[in-house]
Parts: sequence; C-alpha cells; structure tokens
Amino acid sequence: MSRRTRTDAAIPAKVKKLRCAVYTRKSTDEGLDQAFNTLDAQRDACEAYIASQRAEGWTLVRDRYDDGGFSGGTLERPALRRLLADIEAGRLDVVVVYKIDRLSRSLTDFAKLVDAFEAHGVTFVSVTQAFNTTTSMGRLTLNILLSFAQFEREVIGERIRDKVAASKARGMWMGGKVPLGYDVRERKLMMNEA
Repeated sequence: MSRRTRTDAAIPAKVKKLRCAVYTRKSTDEGLDQAFNTLDAQRDACEAYIASQRAEGWTLVRDRYDDGGFSGGTLERPALRRLLADIEAGRLDVVVVYKIDRLSRSLTDFAKLVDAFEAHGVTFVSVTQAFNTTTSMGRLTLNILLSFAQFEREVIGERIRDKVAASKARGMWMGGKVPLGYDVRERKLMMNEA
C-alpha cells in the first residue's frame, strides 16, 4: 500500500473540460430590435456564471441558442432544436439558463428535455434558481418551480382569451382576412362604400 506524500496531495487532479451552452428565450419579439434586450441580459448573466465556474473546467461554446419570440409552452423552437441536436451529437456537457422557465413552461415538455439531457450525460443549471436534482428535495423544488411556470403560462392564456372574447363582444375586429366588401376602421368592420 503506497502512501501519498505531501507534494502528491498538493497536485490538483486534472479538471475535465465541460462544454457549456447558454440557452435564452423570450415569448414575444417585442423589444428584440433594441441594442440590448432581454436575451442579451439573460446571456450576460449565464456567461458570467460560466466564467465563475472556469476553475471547474466550464467553457462557453461559441454557438448561440437564442429563441426570441417563441413560447415556452412548446418544444418547437429553432434554437432549442439546434441545442438538442448538438446534445445528441455529443457536443455539449452543460446547458445554462437564466431561469428554468426559459427552457420550458410545460411539465410534460420539461420532463422530455430532462430525459434527453440525462440520456446524453448533459446537466443543466439555472443561474437564478438553486436546486440540486441529485436529491429528493432538489427534485421536489424543481417540480414546484415547473408547476408555477406552467400555471403562469395557463393564466396568461386565460387572460388573452378573456380579452379577445370581450373585444369580440364589443364588435371589434380581431384580425384575419377581411371579408370581401368590408374595410377595417378603428378595429371595426365597416361595409366598403365602393
């Protein structure tokens, strides 16, 4: 049995390089044309977190995974699709998000993402929400956060449906192809006088 000398103990083990991708999302495209927008703010926070983990081997990949104008209630998002393809190809080790609801607002979809991550040995981190999915308490915390994210998405949908119904009840035009012989004026259909 060999003894470790004091000098051996001082030599750090080689740190494994972990390739980190930042995923950002915003539900609407409002404000995305600004010089600095919410996707940039999310990215900055995530990149700073990755930089703080450099000693642990974390490195930022060059590819950007930004979905501006896409709902968190679906997995049909171009940047998310690219992210998943890169995970399947073995190009990533860690996915970093600002908040978990940037990844998904659906419990079912989130479970699918976690399964895909685990199948390829990829972990994910939220820079604003601390949880450890290796413990039962951490998994409970994650499920509670996801339940609230899904609840928020459903409440937003209900508000939008209520507003559309109220607008229709007042005779307001709610969009679509204008029927032949009509014009839209001040959000109302008016018979074309020509």
